[in-house]
Amino acid sequence: MKRRIAVIHKDKCNPLGCGNYLCAKLCPVNRTGEDCVKEGDDTTTKAIIDEVLCTGCGICPKRCPYGAIEIINLPTSLNKSPIHRFGENSFALFSLPTPLFGKVAGVLGRNGIGKSTAFKILAGLFKANLGQYDKEITNKDVLEYFKGTQMQAFLEELFKGNITLSYKPQQVELIPKNFKGTTKELLKKANSNTKDDSDKQIQEVAKALDLTPYLDRNISELSGGELQRTVIAATVLKDANLILFDEPSSYLDIKQRIKVSQFIRSLAENKNKSQNQNAVMVIEHDLIILDFMTDLLNIMYGHDAVYGIVSGVKNTREGINQFLDGQLKEENVRFRSTPLKFEGGVDKGETLPVELISWEDLKLKYEHFALNANSGTIYKNEVIGILGENGIGKSSFIKMLAGLQKPSSGSLNEEISVSYKGQYLDYQDDETLVAEFLHLAVTNYSTQLVKPLSLDKYLTKKLNELSGGELQRVVVAKTLAQEADLYLLDEPSAYLDIEQRLLITKVIKRFAIEKETTVLVVDHDLMFLDNISDRLMVFTGKPGIEGNLQGPMGKVEGMNTFLKELGITLRRDPQSKRPRINKPGSVKDREQRAANKLYYA
Repeated sequence: MKRRIAVIHKDKCNPLGCGNYLCAKLCPVNRTGEDCVKEGDDTTTKAIIDEVLCTGCGICPKRCPYGAIEIINLPTSLNKSPIHRFGENSFALFSLPTPLFGKVAGVLGRNGIGKSTAFKILAGLFKANLGQYDKEITNKDVLEYFKGTQMQAFLEELFKGNITLSYKPQQVELIPKNFKGTTKELLKKANSNTKDDSDKQIQEVAKALDLTPYLDRNISELSGGELQRTVIAATVLKDANLILFDEPSSYLDIKQRIKVSQFIRSLAENKNKSQNQNAVMVIEHDLIILDFMTDLLNIMYGHDAVYGIVSGVKNTREGINQFLDGQLKEENVRFRSTPLKFEGGVDKGETLPVELISWEDLKLKYEHFALNANSGTIYKNEVIGILGENGIGKSSFIKMLAGLQKPSSGSLNEEISVSYKGQYLDYQDDETLVAEFLHLAVTNYSTQLVKPLSLDKYLTKKLNELSGGELQRVVVAKTLAQEADLYLLDEPSAYLDIEQRLLITKVIKRFAIEKETTVLVVDHDLMFLDNISDRLMVFTGKPGIEGNLQGPMGKVEGMNTFLKELGITLRRDPQSKRPRINKPGSVKDREQRAANKLYYA
C-alpha cells in the first residue's frame, strides 16, 4: 500500500518553461531502469510522478520554480484507496460524510480539503471512481468499497432510487448567468409539486425565508443575500429526502443566518404526515451557526489541494472541539500540530486614553434610506467590531470615516490617514502580480503579515488567478501594510475557512498592538468579532429604510444590545471557550434572560 501521494498542480506546472522537465532531470531515483519523474506524453504539458517508485526525497518539490509539486506522506492508518481521484497526480478524496435521516449533519474542514467534492459525489454530479480514473466503475464496486459500513446501506437505497436528492451549490452568484427570469419563476421551475397547491408551497417557503417582497423581482437584480435565500428555497422545493447545503450562510447577515439555521433544522423533521424524515447535510464555516444548526458532525482533514479524509460521525459539540484541538481522539489522529485557541478580545469599557476620531449628529440621507449617528469617539490602539444587519448602513458609515462618502450633516474629524478594504473584491480582470501588489507588505511586514498569512506561495501569481480566500488574505495584508492612523476592514472573513478566520483575527490583533494603531472591522461572523474586538458598535433600525448607530461601547454592553435584536443568548463552551448559541427555552437560555445577561463573558 502506498504511503505517500504526489500531486502536480496543473495551473502551476510549466515544464517547458523551467528548462525541459527540470524535476525529471533532478530526480535521483532509477529503479529497474525506470525513472520516478517522467516527461508527460503528447496530451499533457506537465511532468508525471510515479507514486510507487517515488521515495519522497523532497528534491523536486524544493527545486520546482513554480511550486507545482507536492509530495505528502499519508497517515499510516489509512489502508484504503481513494473513493475518488480526479486523475494522475491529482487531488484524492478518501471516503464520504455520512447522511442520517431525521438529523442535520455538518461537515467541517479547511478550504481545498474536498468538502464540495464529497457533496457533488453524493448529489450524483459525478461518479466516484475509487481512484481508478482510467477504468469504468460500477455501483457494485462502490458498494464493495463501503462494505460493512453505514454508508453501504445508504448507497444501496440511493442506487435503488429510494433516496432522492436536492443540492444547493456553493457558488450561488453563478445562478443569474444560467437563469433568466423572476424569483417566482425560478422557484416554480424548481418545485417538484405540479398540483394545485404548488403556489401555496412557494408562498410558505418564501415567507419562512423573507423572500415574499422579492418574488416578482428579476434574478439578476437580487443582492447576494437575497440570491442565497432564493437558492435555498429552490433547493427545498424539490421533492427530495436528502438535502445538501454547501455554505448556506454566505452573503447573509447574522439575523438571516439565525433564521436560515432554524429553517434548515426544521427540514430534518417530517414535512407532513405522508412523508418520512429527511436527511440534511451542511457545509459551513461560521462556527457558531454550524454549532447551532447541526446535530452531528463529520470532520474533514488532510492537505489542501492534495488529499482529504473524512472522520467518523461525532456529536457537534465534541466534533468542533476536536477540530479546534487538531486531534481526533477516537481515530487516534493528530491532523494539526497546534490547537486553534479562542483568545477573545478584552473589554476595555468606555475609558481609553487618546482620542483618534470623533463625530457629532452625523447623518447620511439617500432617497429611501437615512443613517443617524448621534455622537461617538474612537481611540488609539483598539480593535472595534461593527455589528448589524445587511442594508443598515455599516458600510456607508465606514466609507464616511474613509472619506469616500460625505455626510449629509453633522461634524466629523477627518484629520487622520485611513487605509480601507471594501466589502467586494473586484480583481477579476487584474493581472497584477501578487508580489507587486504586496510590495509594502513584503518589504516592511513580512514576519507580521506575509508569513503568518501564508502569502509567500502566491507571490508569483496574478490577482485574477487567486481563489476568493487567497484574494481576501492578500487584500487584508495590503490594507494593513499601508501607513495609516485608522484601518477599516469590511467583511474580512468572507471566503475564509474557520482556521483562516481564527488566524486572521490573531494577525490583525497583534498587528494593531505592535503598531499601536486602531482597526475597525465589519463582519457577520459573531465568533470572528467576539474573538477580535475590544469594543463594539451596533447598528439597529430597519434595513433599507433607516439605520441608527449605537456606540462604540464596551463589548459586554454591545453584545447584549445586539443579542436583544437577534432574540438569542450566547454562552461559553467550557472546554474551548468559544461562544455557543443557547437552545431557545433551555435552562441556560432562561437563566441568562432572567439575569439580563444575554452574552456570557
